[in-house]
Amino acid sequence: MLAAAVAMGVAVASAGPGVSAADASAPPAFIHQALPDATLWGQGQMRFFGLRIYDARLWAGPQFEAANFGAYPLALELTYHRAFTGAAIAQRSIEEIERQGDLAPAQAQRWQRALAAVLPDVQPGERLTGLYQPGLGMRLWRGQQALGAIDDAELARRFFGIWLSPRTSEPGLRSALLARKPGAGP
Repeated sequence: MLAAAVAMGVAVASAGPGVSAADASAPPAFIHQALPDATLWGQGQMRFFGLRIYDARLWAGPQFEAANFGAYPLALELTYHRAFTGAAIAQRSIEEIERQGDLAPAQAQRWQRALAAVLPDVQPGERLTGLYQPGLGMRLWRGQQALGAIDDAELARRFFGIWLSPRTSEPGLRSALLARKPGAGP
């Protein structure tokens, strides 16, 4: 089951050790540039048998609707508390993506290779950030360092669905990430 926790740690880029209280409600500068009206929608923690795996934060604009998350640009940050290889994260991501619907074996292999090409190994304290761009794909960062982009709209939508789809393996974390109600303040 730790592999399930690894998969949930699949999605995002990195910014370095912990988030201070001063910057807890402001998105990283590169996210603010891409999503100027983004605010913190929610945050939660992935645990496995009581062990902290990572902290997650969701950034989205005021128009964002959880029921149709794939139609809106958003950013997801994961701050890791455990070390994982990028290859393990990519493999587990594909397993989680398959929970959302059928995926042909050849497509799963292509997507796993694409993810493995941009997902880094992570250490405790590192933060990965993923920017989802509807109809285009996704961009990934480790801290302020751009890691790369995947220009595959369907892979990107299903990748972020690991956390945001109603078919996620972690509904409690999904609820925490989507905690903000439309019209509420940041």
